[in-house]
Amino acid sequence: MRATTAIASAAVIAAAFLAGCNDKAPDEVVQTVDWYKANAPERAATLARCANNPGELATTPNCVNANRAEQAQVWGSRKSGTTQVKPLTPEQIRTP
Repeated sequence: MRATTAIASAAVIAAAFLAGCNDKAPDEVVQTVDWYKANAPERAATLARCANNPGELATTPNCVNANRAEQAQVWGSRKSGTTQVKPLTPEQIRTP
């Protein structure tokens, strides 16, 4: 009975000790995609930091939001990646 109590006590103390451990970096302010669109230097700095350590940072909110803002800026400047083309008229089509 005494051994069971000692093991249970040790387990509770270990759980309490480990619950206090947190490898997470101090909380940073999470910026929105619109904020990153409006703040290009900060977006570039965040993307560089994320690219330098993708294993830990790639799925963090700021890395995701900065990446989305970058993609929106690139594709938005290309009008969604498409070009409007006028249809050919019969006069423009050459026959062999």
